[in-house]
Amino acid sequence: MNFATHTFDQFQLSQPMRAALRAAGYQAPTPIQAGTIAPALAGRDVIGAAQTGTGKTAAFLIPTIERLRSMRQHGDHTAALILAPTRELAEQTHSWTQRLGADLRAALVVGGVAYGPQLAALRNRPAVLIATPGRLVDHIERGATALQDIRILILDEADRMLDMGFKPQLDRIMRALPTPRQTLLFSATMAADLSTLTRLHLRDPARVAVGRQAVPPKRTVQDVYLVEQQSKMPLLLSLIERNRGNVLVFTRTKHRTDRVARTVRQAGHAVQRLHADRSQSQRREALEGFRDGRYRILIATDIAARGIDVAGIGRVINYDLPHTVEDYVHRVGRTARAEARGHATSFATPEEGAQLQAIERHLGSVLPRQSHDLRRLAS
Repeated sequence: MNFATHTFDQFQLSQPMRAALRAAGYQAPTPIQAGTIAPALAGRDVIGAAQTGTGKTAAFLIPTIERLRSMRQHGDHTAALILAPTRELAEQTHSWTQRLGADLRAALVVGGVAYGPQLAALRNRPAVLIATPGRLVDHIERGATALQDIRILILDEADRMLDMGFKPQLDRIMRALPTPRQTLLFSATMAADLSTLTRLHLRDPARVAVGRQAVPPKRTVQDVYLVEQQSKMPLLLSLIERNRGNVLVFTRTKHRTDRVARTVRQAGHAVQRLHADRSQSQRREALEGFRDGRYRILIATDIAARGIDVAGIGRVINYDLPHTVEDYVHRVGRTARAEARGHATSFATPEEGAQLQAIERHLGSVLPRQSHDLRRLAS
């Protein structure tokens, strides 16, 4: 199928949706949107696979919101459930739901925040419920929501939910959902673990896979510095000084995130940190500050690898190499989003040699090696 010839005009979209798309700056569907919107609008189950940054969120929101608008009773109960693996991704989806479906009530249910406002939102019977699996199960067990009226289920970043150990929670949620229903499953990779999930819970799904899976965007320049551990910090500071735009730095642990952020701040840079021990309000403030330019540098663990939707991230730096190739792909995918160009740099110590080899095997090429002569970099 030649996705390049597609426009939003080919879909039977309502005037409110057309207006919302124009206001959001959408001009033409991305390949994953072009392939999935039509079957989803028709009520079919869908499996959509595409690398990060290709527009999967709008691919499921556009048909879901349109179908909810056609359900006269949507104001009487919660008709759509969207599950996401992280708070950041759930908040991003909630924000886009409000932009594309301003006439629909939407509720956000995530961990790390008080139960009271969420209970009030659930009692208001939102048309769309966006949730992380753990907190949603908490509400189910408390009797705050029963999910018996759900007509559309969306599993966003389904592979990541399984990677994060949410299978027991997903199983509990699935038992609470009615059948039949429409199920849309979107993922950056189609891991083997997903086969059981799709076989049990999807009916004759339309399958749309765009491009090679689990590879960084082609518009991303990738390189690596071979360094000793003690050289990472001066190298990071040098690259930050030389980079004019915003920089997203990934570390392996929460402790290292705190330490790196502290050193970068002491060097005079506007920096914030993001990891699982930060409260939800602190994580939200960090992302919003990074997005609006108050913080030029964001130091994060892999909790942010699939939850950050910030336009124009000029450079991603892997201060530590991730444990898995998939995490590398999603880190790098935070740059070069929405057809932009980006630059991803990794630091690799001798102890990280096996991880670097695995990444290069997956990419099918050797990453260009860069010099780390700090005197030359500072000039």
